[in-house]
Amino acid sequence: MSKPLTKAKITAALAAEAGLPGWAWQGGALVKTFTFSDFKAALAWMVRAGFEAEAMNHHPEWTNVYNRVSVRLNTHDAGAKVTAKDVALARRMERIGVGVGA
Repeated sequence: MSKPLTKAKITAALAAEAGLPGWAWQGGALVKTFTFSDFKAALAWMVRAGFEAEAMNHHPEWTNVYNRVSVRLNTHDAGAKVTAKDVALARRMERIGVGVGA
């Protein structure tokens, strides 16, 4: 079972220098909406992010509408709280987003 992060650790992870620009802590989850040039770019990003999530065995809650993908990350086996797994997946999503024009 994953251990929830403290408020201080979540705040530190979301600091500008932590590499998670645009992410917020809302409703017990890390959230961000990525915007792409078009649907094809958004879908390509989702496929790449999906492979990362599967490799981590940590799957996001997300929705896609045309060129936007809204992501919500928390860990169900930690009582739907934010854990280090969520921060790690958010960082991987950021690296992928840079490569596809997010």
